Amino acid sequence: MELNAKLRIHPLFLAAGVLSAMTGGLLLFLAAALAALEHECAHAYAARRYGYSLDTIVLMPYGAVVSGDISGIGRRQELAVLAAGPLANAATGVFFVALWWTFPETYPYTELAAAVSFSLFFVNLLPAYPLDGGRMVRLLLEPIGRKRARVVSVVLTLLVAAGVLGYFVYTCFSAPAFTALAFAVFVAAGAFGGGSYGRISFSRGRSFAHGVEERRVALSADCPLKSALRFLREDRYLTLLLFDGETFLGELSEEELLAAFGAGAYGEPLRRFLPAL
Repeated sequence: MELNAKLRIHPLFLAAGVLSAMTGGLLLFLAAALAALEHECAHAYAARRYGYSLDTIVLMPYGAVVSGDISGIGRRQELAVLAAGPLANAATGVFFVALWWTFPETYPYTELAAAVSFSLFFVNLLPAYPLDGGRMVRLLLEPIGRKRARVVSVVLTLLVAAGVLGYFVYTCFSAPAFTALAFAVFVAAGAFGGGSYGRISFSRGRSFAHGVEERRVALSADCPLKSALRFLREDRYLTLLLFDGETFLGELSEEELLAAFGAGAYGEPLRRFLPAL
């Protein structure tokens, strides 16, 4: 399955890389960056399986973030997308452990990668928003009401932040763990925001001035709208050719697809949006 995600690098990521090289932590920095990239790619891949788009990955000094559109996704599907990142890191860690079992001499060369992978797995399962674990907790609590779920989520997030801050204070009596302090601040800030995904919207005016290639995709007219979104590309103009069996029914333009999406008809079949003849 085609992922087609864009990778962007934040300037502060490069600054953090230079600082780690100057302080002797470049290897750890690179291992963490690769593990974070794997984590976000797993989210994007899982979203693509359900017909949703998380197609921009940005490397940040504290890891990586993925953005895109999952508006209208079901609770179970979103839980699967959220779980994909930590599970990918866990699978990588288990792979290295299996490698050590088979080839013990590889341990010195892969110990750091395994430690980073397992760390990302456990950290992202903490019930703190906007970490994956915090998002999953909020989703699981939604049946009691979104407002109550948000309040519980904020309380859990602040408790996690307080716990990490307490650990930092403890380390101050020996060797202060400033990374714990930074993480506590990050988690506390996440309690009051973050985690929104923007709707798909392409500004075609400027790109049309230079020409945009058309992408034509043949689909069953009974395909749900949300499953067709995976064919959208920023550098291609999408036209859907809809069929009922082997009978051609008509075309659906990119504008018509996005208009239907904006109306919230995620699960409706594409045939519903064909223009009347």
